Amino acid sequence: MTNIKKISLVILVIFYLLAGANHFYNPSSYYRLIPKYLPYPVALNILAGIAEILFALLLLLPKTRRLAVYGIMLMLLAFLPVHIQMVIDAPFILGTLAISPLVAWIRLVVLQPLLILWAWWHRR
Repeated sequence: MTNIKKISLVILVIFYLLAGANHFYNPSSYYRLIPKYLPYPVALNILAGIAEILFALLLLLPKTRRLAVYGIMLMLLAFLPVHIQMVIDAPFILGTLAISPLVAWIRLVVLQPLLILWAWWHRR
């Protein structure tokens, strides 16, 4: 593994550890994003946080890295309804962030595919 890929992996692990922890430190910011048609927003938020932390830890071990990568990719696909709902609801304020229609579209069309590709790059 090249140094760039090692650094990228460390950043990816930290990113998902922090993202997962944030589901527990700031849960109310996530409840606003969960589409109303999905039941049990509190449970979904907890599951998302646990999944992000679990996948981050699984990335650390070469034997479980591939499982983590595919788990992250599936998780990001499962998050698509949230990003679609953001596009529908924009503009709105999320905590201290102003989510404009442009920001919501960038999250859906640019950020999500980049996050999926970033995880996929670490499958081997």
